Amino acid sequence: MRTLQTDVLIAGYGPTGETLAAFLGIYGIRAVAIDTAREVYRQPRAAHFDHEIMRVWQRLGIAEQVLPSTRALPAYEFRNSDGQVLMRFAQAGVATPSGWAPSYMFHQPAVEEALRARVAQFPGIDVRLGTSLVSLERNDANGVAAIVRDDQGLETRVEARFLVGADGGGSTVRRLIDGQLTDYGFDEPWLVIDTVVTDEEGLPPFGLQMCDPKRPTTVMPMAPLRRRWEFMLLPGETPEQMLDDARIEELLKPWVRPGQAELVRKAVYRFHGLVAKQWRVGSVVLAGDAAHQMPPFMGQGMCSGIRDADALAWRLASAVRGEASPALLDSYQEEREPHVRSIIETAIFMGRVVCTLDPAAASKRDQDMLAQRAGQRQAADPPPPPLEALNSGCMMPGARAGQLFPQAMQACASNGVCGRLDDLLGPGFWLITRNAKIDTKWPMPVKTVVLDEDISDESGRLNEWLDSTGASAVLVRPDRYVFGTGEPAALAAALTQAIGR
Repeated sequence: MRTLQTDVLIAGYGPTGETLAAFLGIYGIRAVAIDTAREVYRQPRAAHFDHEIMRVWQRLGIAEQVLPSTRALPAYEFRNSDGQVLMRFAQAGVATPSGWAPSYMFHQPAVEEALRARVAQFPGIDVRLGTSLVSLERNDANGVAAIVRDDQGLETRVEARFLVGADGGGSTVRRLIDGQLTDYGFDEPWLVIDTVVTDEEGLPPFGLQMCDPKRPTTVMPMAPLRRRWEFMLLPGETPEQMLDDARIEELLKPWVRPGQAELVRKAVYRFHGLVAKQWRVGSVVLAGDAAHQMPPFMGQGMCSGIRDADALAWRLASAVRGEASPALLDSYQEEREPHVRSIIETAIFMGRVVCTLDPAAASKRDQDMLAQRAGQRQAADPPPPPLEALNSGCMMPGARAGQLFPQAMQACASNGVCGRLDDLLGPGFWLITRNAKIDTKWPMPVKTVVLDEDISDESGRLNEWLDSTGASAVLVRPDRYVFGTGEPAALAAALTQAIGR
């Protein structure tokens, strides 16, 4: 049997695994990525990503390739059976920390193709499709040894410093480490229908949740000329009944004209909330759906997996290069799990609003929500509530720690090159300060950036942000979350402790 050595073995090559592989390539880390499928799944599954994920695509260098297969979502509405708006989140023109629009609907195959093309540019990333993880022979503090088998039956022993299970809800990696799941007890079956439409006349341009006790329904624009409908299964209905083409045609009849929509995918899913109890065992780490699954009512399932990959990549790179102790990985679940649980709990709350089938309970819900909306009538519809900041993990507690650092979309470097902040400053840690005379010893590479000297921001956003903290400097992590604010010496000491040096 052939033996292959690498830094990181990635099991699962969907959006989470692809993103992780791309970041590891940028950080100069070797990786082997495997997946049982040989091609990108040709139909959409995830439907939404937010401004932070578009910033990730930007940092990976694929934002311009992704944009044509997306559309910015102008609003997200919840309506009752009479069409009255119960709740509405306005999104058009809303400013975000990342500088991008709050929400995008998209075509997943196009995004995955862009990700895979980016990964292919890194010679240190070895992608092996049609290949499955068979067994885990060793998993200890020094690394893993795994057996993988391709679809021709050829087996290879892969020795790696770390194994990341990004292999979905039915994760083989999670099973091999005896991972247990916490179940939130939310379990609702829905029919998901994807279509290509000839035109979008008469179709809502925004996201819509129909909170109708006769049939809760979701209507979503996807990429241009693509639409998704989701219909909740009622008690007594079976997946086989709902997947019948005649039944689907009947469900779509109130929404589309004859011949307006071509069915391209149909599936019945059970929407639920699950979280793995342990995301790391030895040198094995879980990410994405292998670590957590959530109902789709906030559109954060794939987004959460991308955040996992972003948070993991720089930690793995630091550990592989010897800049940080492997104990740094302990902070991964510490900061990501509360973030994920907050999203799951909000999504379940929203799901229970939508999924009410009892007419009396639905009437009471409508009265309460309409009264609340009437009380807010003088104000414009609010933007979507921001996700929680990280509240623990690899950071120095204090002002703004755990928040996403803002990106200036029109910044200029001292050499005259202008563009988006992340593009100008590149990967790695940043120390952003106004003091040109910084003489601090860092435990790992940190780029010092002097505002208004090394970089200028036409909008004044960065100076305003730093002023609001009352601190002389901010240390920004590679995933663009704030490590901490304060004096550089204090930040360096806190970073040394956080990375286990």
